[in-house]
Amino acid sequence: MSTEQARSEERRTLAPPAWLLAGLRPTPAPVPWAAALRAGIALAAPLAVGFALDEPEYGALMSMGALSAVIGDTADAYRMRVLNIAVPQLFGALGVTLGTLVYGHGWVAVGVLTLVALISGMISSIGTVASVSGLLLLLNAVIGAGLALPEPWWTAPLLLSGGGLFVLLLSLLGWPLRRKQPERQAVAATYRSLAELYEAAGSPAYEERRQQVTQALNQAYDLLLARRARVHGRSQSQVRLLSQLNVIIPLVEAAPAAHQRGRPLPPEIPAAVRELGVAVAEERTKARPEAGPDLPAPNTPAERAIDTALRHAATIVHTTDPNPYNVDDRLGRPAALGVRIRRATREVMLSGASWRYGLRLALCVGTAQSLVSLVPVERSYWVALTVTFVLKPDFGSVFSRAVTRALGTAGGLVVAAAVLAEVPRGWWDVPVMVALGALIPVFSARGYAFQTAAITPVILLLSDQLNHQGFDLVLPRLVDSLIGCAITLVAGYLLWPESWRTRIGDRLAKAVDDAARYVERAFGPTARASTATLSPAALSDPRLSNPARAARLRARRQIYRELSAVRAEFQRALTEPPPAGARAAAWWPLVVAVERIVDATTAARVRVNHGAPEPAEAEVTRLTAAVAELAADVRSATVPKGPPPGPGPEAGPEPTGVLAPVWQEVAAARAIAAPQVT
Repeated sequence: MSTEQARSEERRTLAPPAWLLAGLRPTPAPVPWAAALRAGIALAAPLAVGFALDEPEYGALMSMGALSAVIGDTADAYRMRVLNIAVPQLFGALGVTLGTLVYGHGWVAVGVLTLVALISGMISSIGTVASVSGLLLLLNAVIGAGLALPEPWWTAPLLLSGGGLFVLLLSLLGWPLRRKQPERQAVAATYRSLAELYEAAGSPAYEERRQQVTQALNQAYDLLLARRARVHGRSQSQVRLLSQLNVIIPLVEAAPAAHQRGRPLPPEIPAAVRELGVAVAEERTKARPEAGPDLPAPNTPAERAIDTALRHAATIVHTTDPNPYNVDDRLGRPAALGVRIRRATREVMLSGASWRYGLRLALCVGTAQSLVSLVPVERSYWVALTVTFVLKPDFGSVFSRAVTRALGTAGGLVVAAAVLAEVPRGWWDVPVMVALGALIPVFSARGYAFQTAAITPVILLLSDQLNHQGFDLVLPRLVDSLIGCAITLVAGYLLWPESWRTRIGDRLAKAVDDAARYVERAFGPTARASTATLSPAALSDPRLSNPARAARLRARRQIYRELSAVRAEFQRALTEPPPAGARAAAWWPLVVAVERIVDATTAARVRVNHGAPEPAEAEVTRLTAAVAELAADVRSATVPKGPPPGPGPEAGPEPTGVLAPVWQEVAAARAIAAPQVT
């Protein structure tokens, strides 16, 4: 080995591991100026009021409540902001009340916080709002049990909730002018993503663009449909936006067939789609929307499908009052609130995953509280706070969060030490809080380590208003954080073997099962019966009701949502230390292969709708069975081994009909999922 090679090998040996670099690498993101301004005002204004009233402790508590709301203010739509901020504040008020009642009661406090941790962990599995609510329930309970808060008992819950509601008020100031703006921009972004997908048809960039379309559709449907089910009578603009989003589905469905042609689409087609996005964003209408865009004459089945869907989309986008009967939810209407609450409660109580996470969190918090009860630790409640922040598997890798939180805390303490040493306590804290508060949304978008570095000096500055320890807070804060991270790594990670493996295989197998049912819906007896009496033009016309087609669209969207969850799990697992991170990387080719199966099935259905002969029932049965066998292969594979050196799984004679591309994709996927042949 040469000297240069030896030096290169030494540099690789000394370099930080890839999983750590992935957690420390800043995520590119635009600066959220509005959120930064809102955070600076929300955190500094209560502090200023407290100084003016000569009650700095009250101002600090209200700023602490505002801090939790600033961290949770991540939604774009105003309705979701109300849920993301107001609901967690109720749980936070309950938590601080329970903590205040057991303050100074020793082992009683340990038992109560352990029980609260169990409940917090279990409800976190319901969804995003429930996860933030469970987090705030436990955080405020720990604060109430560890700090001497102002009397009477209702003072702290009132101040903390007031701070959170102040953030909500600031968030809603733009509602009268921008009430539908986030939803409208989400729909417009979906059209722009679709235009880029059409531009990439027939090129290697198609797969990446298709994933971006899926993400845009998911976000737009979440914003528009994750509300109350009955909106037609209350909001015509909501109905119109939903109509404009629904007519994208036939355009998305036609994209795989266009890509399989192997050559670009005429440039007029993506330009027309992009123009529709502009029309949605600017709320343009036309006196004669039926005129449609100026498109070249279609020559192939894929082009005819796109032409029909695009002209219908142009009519809906430019119509002032679209047909309300066209606004069916392609994923199924949300159930009533009471039904959803009962369903969520039943799932939480019967779910093994929610019990496991609740027990993990309870064990870690109970260990932390027991430790500080037996060993004198200064500002001991910070140990449990660190455990609560780190042990959130739905927020990312627990191992990575523990390590990056320690590093982020160390970085934040450098800033906190300078502030506490140089800035005199009093009114000078207000402009400092404006600057530090504004950094929280900016740094949060960059990653967890950066968010921790931004939050740490804010917490220390507010804590200093309550206990007046100044610079002496810095070292205990670091020690407590390291103890909390160590407890989480041992009691919340190493003692739970399920944390060492990824859940990609299980989730992907479910998606493959759904893909088998999707093939059946696309070409099975139900699809044949519903299309037997319709012409090809009627089959592709989005304006006509077709129950089989609607069911197929819902199934396809559901598969892509599941694959999006698989990709999110994949990104989380990549930040795990070996061997979990390396095993996660091995699943990625199979995730892409399953997406291609769904795309090929959709393209085949589009070609049949435009004149290609229907496949034989026996072939559909064999194909459905092959996809089901692929699901079994995925479940049995600990890690995909890649294509075997010998022949792949037996798939029968070489297919030549409309399903030939689907057979090819299934064979490729089974080769990837099959165990290595020796």
